Amino acid sequence: MIITKQLYKYTFKILLFVSFYSAAQELTTSKEEILLEIEKSSDTFKDIANNIWELAELGFLEEKSSTLLRKVLKKEGFSITSGVAGMPTAFIAEYGKEGPIIALLSEYDALPGMSQAAVPEKKMLKGKTAGHACGHHLFGAGSLAAAIHIKNWLKDTGTPGTVRLYGTPAEEGGGGKVYMVRAGLFDDASAVLSWHPSDRNSANSDSSLAAVAIRFKFKGIAAHAAGAPWEGRSALDGVETLNYMINMMREHVTPDSRIHYAILDGSKAPNIVPAAAEVAYIVRHPDMTECSNMLDRVINSAKAAAMGTETEVNYEIITGYFNKLPNKTLGQLMHSNLEIVGGVSYTEKEQKFATTIMKTYDFKNLTPESALEIEPYKITEKGHGGSTDVGDISWIRPTTEMGAATWVPGTGAHSWQAVAAGGTSIGEKGMMVAIKTLTLTAIDLFMNPEIIEKADEELTKRRGTNFVYKALLGNRNPPLNYRLDKK
Repeated sequence: MIITKQLYKYTFKILLFVSFYSAAQELTTSKEEILLEIEKSSDTFKDIANNIWELAELGFLEEKSSTLLRKVLKKEGFSITSGVAGMPTAFIAEYGKEGPIIALLSEYDALPGMSQAAVPEKKMLKGKTAGHACGHHLFGAGSLAAAIHIKNWLKDTGTPGTVRLYGTPAEEGGGGKVYMVRAGLFDDASAVLSWHPSDRNSANSDSSLAAVAIRFKFKGIAAHAAGAPWEGRSALDGVETLNYMINMMREHVTPDSRIHYAILDGSKAPNIVPAAAEVAYIVRHPDMTECSNMLDRVINSAKAAAMGTETEVNYEIITGYFNKLPNKTLGQLMHSNLEIVGGVSYTEKEQKFATTIMKTYDFKNLTPESALEIEPYKITEKGHGGSTDVGDISWIRPTTEMGAATWVPGTGAHSWQAVAAGGTSIGEKGMMVAIKTLTLTAIDLFMNPEIIEKADEELTKRRGTNFVYKALLGNRNPPLNYRLDKK
């Protein structure tokens, strides 16, 4: 009897092992087939990315780029809602029913003053000023491609679930995603997967800096600077007094604080006491509460500067981003799929391009072969570096991002080198890494909804149970014209 029980016990274990092994093999085979299918369709999405690279439209002005993406999605059977959250170039595309809702993000705005040909030396494109120095043409087309491949998988397998692509305009300073979050458009998403062009391949769970951008307009009284300066009140004095006060305040803020400013309008002539002047500020901190506190101090300083110079001041919050909440559950899943996909391997022609362009910047210890590497997974709890409107999304739903080597290793974002590489096959190859990784990660979530549940629990723990979302930019409408003077 004892022998029979032991035999049954071991037989059950063997059967269980065989069952798990078979399921794993089936999943591996399925992923291999999916990756092959993505590779077969690559030319279509490369053409879309190159088209958007040529268009290079600025924030909230991406009419042709947005139309192109929506046209492709409609043809693929997605339902489209355009002009969401008060932004004409924003959209939501959706396919599926029931089950989890896996969301992807798509950006497509360019940067002013960044025109550059797809060559390894600095060369502006004739007749153009803007350029995709942050690789959003690849971002937009890559996320589109992933959404379509996920849709195909849902359709072919009959798996319950929905894939949703958010067309998010004006990431570069316009904060398009914040308005979508504020409108509640992410509230029902199960998980949000994103990526960004980079010089390396990584899927870390990173944080970012919370940030608020604000502009102060001082109003004074014009007068002849030599004949009767006592009759004037200088608006520029108000700006300079504010700047002086903030520069003294730097001693009394925490080490992680960042405050930057630029005088947008000073004076047109030195012999006139200026009646108008304007200065722009950005305040950043790893914690959004501290960021808001610093903003209050800056505003109070502006009021004091106006009082001391006998001028008037008005201010407008331009945009505001939450710090990004890392999600280890989703980040580790994304990383495991990135390792399956692998990095970017250069051809002889691409190697020559990379070697040439790397001579134009400090590439540290990197080589062209670094594009093939996958960085080890890590989680960063405290934000550093820049800010992103993805931060607001990450406080609403579990969110994770990855980076793909669309640029030559060592390339910095917002550089002519990024524009150049992004317009070549190097950029296309990096985009393919992202498409494959996003697709596999979404499929894993559809097949394993318990991962979504775990990611959701992690989000609740990080933000606290009493969290209530309130956008840092307040109730302002999207600044649809903020790039019109920078074409």
